[in-house]
Amino acid sequence: MIDKMKYKRILLKLSGEALMGNQQYGIDATRLNEYATEIKAVVDQNVQVSIVIGGGNIFRGLKGSFQGFDRVQGDYMGMLATVINSMALQSALNNLGISTKLLSGIAIDAIADTMSRERALESLNEGKVVIIAAGTGNPYFTTDTAGALRAIETVSEVILKGTRVDGVYTADPEKDPNAVKYDTLTFDEAYEKGLNIMDLTAFTLCKENAMPLIVFDMNKSGNLLKVVNGEKIGTLVQV
Repeated sequence: MIDKMKYKRILLKLSGEALMGNQQYGIDATRLNEYATEIKAVVDQNVQVSIVIGGGNIFRGLKGSFQGFDRVQGDYMGMLATVINSMALQSALNNLGISTKLLSGIAIDAIADTMSRERALESLNEGKVVIIAAGTGNPYFTTDTAGALRAIETVSEVILKGTRVDGVYTADPEKDPNAVKYDTLTFDEAYEKGLNIMDLTAFTLCKENAMPLIVFDMNKSGNLLKVVNGEKIGTLVQV
């Protein structure tokens, strides 16, 4: 076991699209199990972990509104997609012997307890990985905003946003070979530069509550543990 990790309590924000792996839709079992293994490595260091995951691999509410769905109805459908992803991740973690607690922003009694700060903190202190599904439980809010809110509620030390790129760049590095990576940014700098890291509601929550954010490549084996251990990976965004 590593003597001392930099962070003792984290909020891991994952995109639903990341679970697709090389597929066009749904959940790739290999990618799911890779993520579970990465999370287990951190839990094994006695780090307390909360997780918020999106649902874009199944249904995205805003996109649904462009396809004729009522926006509110579409957003609730998106919340249910995050529940499916959260249940899948819970199962993968349980298969690795990790104790978990599934909480939900909307009431789904047969599947999860309703999210409350007290339940989340109690479960974290018991050493369980807390997976928080269904966003904020309200339409018009993204899972990025939910991640920021849940990080603040659970008194996490940092939000770790796992993506498929290794940080924040001046432009999309997958499209622009001349894009330059930022090692650090302030929230104000990111806003002024128009960098698409999180939506403005999530950004404002993080800034006003001095909640740092690290954007890193979740798909590279060992990266999550390195970030939690304080290694200079990804891009740090802070006040």
